[in-house]
Amino acid sequence: MKKKLFGNTSGLRKTQIKTIETLYNFRTPPDYIIDPELAHLLVKLSHEIRRQIGLLIDRNGKVIYVIVGEAQQIVIPVTSGYTALPGRLKGLRLIHTHLKKEPLTRDDLTDLALLRLDYITAVCITSDGKPGTVYSGHILPDENSAPYQVIDPGTIQHLNIDCLAQILALESELTRNNSLYTPESGTENAFLINATTLDPKEAWASMDELKELCKTSHINVIGTAVQRKKNIDPKFVVGKGKLSSLIIQAIQKYATMLVFNRELSASQIRSITDFVEMKVIDRTQLILDIFAKQAKSREGKYQVELAQMEYLLPRLITKNTAMSRLTGGIGGRGPGETKLELNRRRVRDRINRLKKEITKIHKQRRQQKSRRKRKDLPIISIVGYTNAGKSTLLNTLTQSKIIVANRLFATLDPSSRRLRFPRDTEVIITDTVGFIQDLPKELMQAFHATLEELADADIILHVIDISNPRYQQQKESVEKILKNLKLDTIPTLYVFNKTDRIDLNSFDDKWLLNQGFHISAIQKQTLKPLVEKLESMVAAYKKIGVDQ
Repeated sequence: MKKKLFGNTSGLRKTQIKTIETLYNFRTPPDYIIDPELAHLLVKLSHEIRRQIGLLIDRNGKVIYVIVGEAQQIVIPVTSGYTALPGRLKGLRLIHTHLKKEPLTRDDLTDLALLRLDYITAVCITSDGKPGTVYSGHILPDENSAPYQVIDPGTIQHLNIDCLAQILALESELTRNNSLYTPESGTENAFLINATTLDPKEAWASMDELKELCKTSHINVIGTAVQRKKNIDPKFVVGKGKLSSLIIQAIQKYATMLVFNRELSASQIRSITDFVEMKVIDRTQLILDIFAKQAKSREGKYQVELAQMEYLLPRLITKNTAMSRLTGGIGGRGPGETKLELNRRRVRDRINRLKKEITKIHKQRRQQKSRRKRKDLPIISIVGYTNAGKSTLLNTLTQSKIIVANRLFATLDPSSRRLRFPRDTEVIITDTVGFIQDLPKELMQAFHATLEELADADIILHVIDISNPRYQQQKESVEKILKNLKLDTIPTLYVFNKTDRIDLNSFDDKWLLNQGFHISAIQKQTLKPLVEKLESMVAAYKKIGVDQ
């Protein structure tokens, strides 16, 4: 059966192509890096066409890929069926030619480390077309050292190095080291990358939030990198060279995925996933993943699936390698899990059906709302940054048992409860989905109708976690979303939560503290001033209604 040549075959004669294809017919003994007869033919053909030729050989000594490169380099194709899992090598070694006496290049060593090749060898060609110096290198299992080791140069007579035994010994050590880093079932090891144009302080604060998102999604963070750039690279985000070094760091720490603290474009996803054999997700996918796990109601599930589909649609590209790393598990689970064979038309059809279902649910809710309005019950809506304590406050005010957890987006589906004040005045108090900085536009669109219901609120309680070092930034993020929804005209009370965790006397912005109420949502007695204020505002609201 004829085997395909990979790389650049343009300009080659048919006879040359046919001769190069015969390289597939050779087998290499287990002890040899490459069979000596095959090495001589490889050098002869490379010298003849004045281009590098490379072979990817498996552990059985079979030639799996024959690659034709350029004079100065060779490009390794996507190797379907050969994936280097954490703690394992690829199962393929690369033997290629150098047209002159030249040691392993930076590209060679980067390929070795990135692709986790079993071995890499360059056979130099002398001026008269004979095999010259042989340079080899292999992965090093120690994460505290360089990622690879270059072996002392040899000759074509030194190919018998007990090659397979060396490879298996290296992999055994890698596997043993990896066992120390193996995450619990259902979790992954992630290396986080924040490419930003912001100042370092803001960049690291944003990275802290990304870590919290990972924690919520049961991802184990094993390393981080903040790369401040004047301009974000349109193809590789941080630039190809920097991405190479970060990926090598991630691999050495036995990461199973890369998480970028920004939304990646379709072209960036394609470039990065072609470059690294590791799952790659962005901040938007991570948030969508959390929403997918947290959605409990039919409406919530539909909204999350709609957001996932709208995110996925422009990224449905022909290269399955990219999509296979985008979908499945973290970043592709939940009600919106999508098979690779789904095409754009089917996704669009599903988006339209979801929008119709969500519209139907909103119509039912409007009917429920109109019945509630006929009873003339004032509405108090609780808003705030995710994990600020909104659900805890609602539970304490109404003696409810809404799910509360110390993680981001613990509450996704809106909750409404009745609250009776001491003077027998009744109100409806609602809890909404938590906000977050740069909330993905797909989620904003999917939850738009839900968030618009805040427009029916007579009073908004803006809960702020005053113990969080980023409280000011979180406050501004919530206010920005409220303004975008044109809700900034509704009477709003600041509720500074978790005051039991800080020293109010040494707080850095005492003026701000004087603009709201200090509470600890888990301590009912701290809510008394807030309840009294709400009762007086509701009484005034009622009076206005009567006068009208």
